[in-house]
Amino acid sequence: MSISDHALDIDFPQFKSRILDLRKNDPAFRQLSDDYDRLDKKIRGLEVRDVPTDDQHFSALKMERASLKDRLYQQLAKGA
Repeated sequence: MSISDHALDIDFPQFKSRILDLRKNDPAFRQLSDDYDRLDKKIRGLEVRDVPTDDQHFSALKMERASLKDRLYQQLAKGA
């Protein structure tokens, strides 16, 4: 299984400066991106340590990460 870092600046390099700007100036974006980062690290940690978890739980975590990423992308793309 491939263990990829899904940090926003890696997945959306074209928005790197916008990510920094929004994290600095938009508390709601910063909170959402912090939540996303924590969840991504949790998922990667489970993958790296091969922690036993049922597929349904793991899939739910990944779906939540995808939902957060979609919300963040909408904010990034809105100002581009």
